[in-house]
Amino acid sequence: MTTSTFDRPFPALTPAQRYHLEVFGYTVVEGALSDDEVGDLLEALYRIRGELCRLEDPSAAGPRVNGAYLRKNAPHHRFIGHIIEADPVITAYATHPRLVSMAEELMGCEARIVEMNAHVNSRAPEPVSGDPRYGFHRGTDIPFGGHVQGGLFHCNFVKTLTNLTDLEPDDGGTVVIAGSHKVDVPTEDLIELAYRDRTLIHQVVAPAGSTLLFSETLIHATGQIRSDRERVIIITGYGAPMFPYWDEGELSDGFKRQIPDQLTTLFHGKAHWGRGPRYRTLAESADARPFPLGAWDRRAPPV
Repeated sequence: MTTSTFDRPFPALTPAQRYHLEVFGYTVVEGALSDDEVGDLLEALYRIRGELCRLEDPSAAGPRVNGAYLRKNAPHHRFIGHIIEADPVITAYATHPRLVSMAEELMGCEARIVEMNAHVNSRAPEPVSGDPRYGFHRGTDIPFGGHVQGGLFHCNFVKTLTNLTDLEPDDGGTVVIAGSHKVDVPTEDLIELAYRDRTLIHQVVAPAGSTLLFSETLIHATGQIRSDRERVIIITGYGAPMFPYWDEGELSDGFKRQIPDQLTTLFHGKAHWGRGPRYRTLAESADARPFPLGAWDRRAPPV
């Protein structure tokens, strides 16, 4: 299997962003996508949501829409799974050179796409509480998922989450227990500690087009929507290249034939331990070259 790769910036984060990631387990990069790119992604996701809602069975067992299905199907919350090939602009998001490199910087190795989904949700019909409790969880445990290199923490499973609508304090931005990505004690103990001192719970408040990068060892959850605005986010999960794809779907043969050689590792991973280490020092400046969303199947090979 080829191991050729595509041109992407490295480091992708500024030293301040990387330090924030080190201390809190997450960082928010505002302006990751342009207004036009946000609009294109919104249009694609709304179209897919509409097509799925018209199906008799929009679940994973149903006919699907270009592989996509509804993992949750409630009037106030559509959780759309396996969207990787649902629309070219969505595929472009998953292969965005800067976002991939942000993920690799946190992982410390080349990335393989392991899942991709989106949430379109609004305020739940149940009354909102003054002090909400969240569905806090981790995606991997610290001893297995994390390691330190060059004094910086890395995780083998990370996510980029971009909000396609503005997130103000009442709009349900992602909440995290700051710093929990490196604290290897029972998850439930940290959650109860955070509820006793809610200053430990950070919530994402950011304009549309901002990307949240976080380690899956970080305890996190969906925030509580209190406004009348709809929240739309798109998420790509990246794992080490030897990880499997786990999004309740297989790439179609037609889509596989479109994947250029330089994206082979990103879509298919690679066997055994050829993980392609990617490490930076905290002092290194970010590679500031502009990388637009572009066309996913025309990613340039390395310079």
